Order: sequence, then C-alpha cells, then structure tokens
Amino acid sequence: MPMTQRPPGSLSDRDFMRYSRQLLLPEVSESGQQRLFAAHIVIIGLGGLGQLAAQYLAAAGVGRLTLIDGDRIELSNLPRQLLYCEADLGLFKAEVAANKLQAAHGGLALRHHCLAFDADNAGHLLAPLLAEPHALVLDCTDNFLTRQRVNQACIERRLSLVSASVAHFQGQLFCLDGRSLAASGCYHCLFPADTRLSQSCSTSGVLGPAVGVMASMQALQALNLLLDINDGGYLHRFDAKSLHWQHAKLTRDPDCPVCSPLWS
Repeated sequence: MPMTQRPPGSLSDRDFMRYSRQLLLPEVSESGQQRLFAAHIVIIGLGGLGQLAAQYLAAAGVGRLTLIDGDRIELSNLPRQLLYCEADLGLFKAEVAANKLQAAHGGLALRHHCLAFDADNAGHLLAPLLAEPHALVLDCTDNFLTRQRVNQACIERRLSLVSASVAHFQGQLFCLDGRSLAASGCYHCLFPADTRLSQSCSTSGVLGPAVGVMASMQALQALNLLLDINDGGYLHRFDAKSLHWQHAKLTRDPDCPVCSPLWS
C-alpha cells in the first residue's frame, strides 16, 4: 500500500472540527496537531494491543502508520481484537487493519507488511523513521524474544519505543525516549535475555478489557511523547484484579550488552 504524506500547511476548517476536543488542550493546540500530522509511527504486532492502539493514534491525527504483523486472524482473537470480525478470519491482520483504518481516516498515510519482525528485516522496516523528526515505534508483540529484538533495533537506531504487554491479570508499559537513553536505559536493562517471561495471552489467558487498558495507555504514552508532554522514564505495572497501578523509575544498567556500548 503506498504511503502519501498529508500536504503541509495550516489546519483546515474540517481539521478544526474533527480534532476540536483535543485542540482545546493547551498541550496540543494547533502546533501540536501539526506535529501529530507530521508524525510517523511503526506498530509491530496487530493483535489485541496493536489494533486498538492503531485506532486511537489514527483517530488522534497521527499522519503516518506502518503496520507490521505476519499473523492471520483466528476465531480466538475476536474477543479482544475488536477491529476484526468473523468475515476477516484467515486474512492477514496487518492487511485488514490497514484497509479498515484507511476507510475510517482518509487523510492517513498507511503502509503494511504481512511478515514477522526479526533481526534480518529490522533495518529495512525501520529505515524510514531515521529521517523523521517525529517518529517512534510501538511494540505490541506477545513474546519476549521479539520484544528484545525490537528493543535492540530501536537502541541501535536511537529510536523512541513504547512497549506494552499483558498476560493473565498483569499488564506492563515501558517507554524508551530515544533522546534520553543515557538516563533511562532500555528494555534489556529491565529484563535481561535470560529472564523467564514466557507467558503470553495465548498460554496464560487474558480478559479483553485488560488488553484494552494497556493498549489505550500505550497509545496515550505515544501521544505524550510526540507532544513533549512527558518523556516516559518509568515502568508502569497494572493489576487487572485490583485495578491498581505501580510505577518504577527506570535506571540504566551500566553492564547492559544492548545499550551500554552507546556510552563506552
């Protein structure tokens, strides 16, 4: 699917009407909306987290989305992946999501890749972000190994990353600001490669609304980062049973094999 950029310039009357509620926020205003129009986000994983985060980001006016997922839609996905329906079963998630988002948001520039993100294709898939002033990556994958690969690819390119996950009744959200890596460290600092984090919703179960909470927070953190409302720097944990949140300040591991070479 070709990607065409929204033409630069001031907001149209239709833009003012469409985004009127968020334009009322001083932290957004017209200049912030222009920044969102110019933003480019790569979303890796179009399952429970990614498909909902993509909807929120497109609806907020993010100008360009690249969707990456090699999986096809299955019946067991439907309780928590609300962008899809039974007519979509067997189709690629990335393609269906791209088509539906494009239909709902005509000004959105979209590209999709029906493949799994890995070390071999990371350079090609993330290269378009390197020349973008307002760019970041959303990791919405459901396995630990891929999250480590996404983290390393972003660290190597100094790209901002918002990563979320949820399994059983536990969710977590992590934000890596590419502009301040020296202070906060990376995902590998928190969870080294030998950490036992094998659970995913396919093996441990999950309630759909818990996924929705984490996807919404992931999209919100992405917008906060793009608008310079906050720069992350925390690990947020959500307990879906008690509805309680815990927050931990991120610190860099000086011996981390992924990010420490940047400072050596």
